[in-house]
Amino acid sequence: MGLAVVHSIVKTHGGAISVNSEIGKGTTFHIFFPRVRDEVGPGPISQTSIPTGGERILLVDDEEVQLKSVQHMLERFGYNVVAKRDSGEAFNSFQEKPEAFDLVITDQTMPKMTGEKLAESILRIRPDIPIILCTGFSEVVDADKAMAMGIREFVMKPFTVKEMAETVRKALKK
Repeated sequence: MGLAVVHSIVKTHGGAISVNSEIGKGTTFHIFFPRVRDEVGPGPISQTSIPTGGERILLVDDEEVQLKSVQHMLERFGYNVVAKRDSGEAFNSFQEKPEAFDLVITDQTMPKMTGEKLAESILRIRPDIPIILCTGFSEVVDADKAMAMGIREFVMKPFTVKEMAETVRKALKK
């Protein structure tokens, strides 16, 4: 995961990060979380409260762990997912069969072609395709800019399972 995503997770949970870096010795990160006193946490998410579907989704993220976890989550809720780590390869798949997909979910920060550029290229081929842009941190694109260019939804990482499932349904309904 990128440092911005880790920072966001730690901050969300009331924690802190300290960094110590020495030339020739390396860098050490210490992550601190507040002590949990109660053993009772929120209950499991009810499957009935999570929206499901059967649509075909092109999922693009260069981080293998993120790609596989989101793919698994979406498939668990009934979606047919084609997962790609390479944005150029994802674009080629879309270009070959633009009608094979009902939705595109892409990360913003990727080598070769950013999510923003991928979305622009896809929208030139099929302006009606819903696109969800995900990012942990970006000075280049924000929700307003994403919406102005035709991207339907903008999601900040880290996101919850329920948040992504609801965002997918919202993007598909617009």
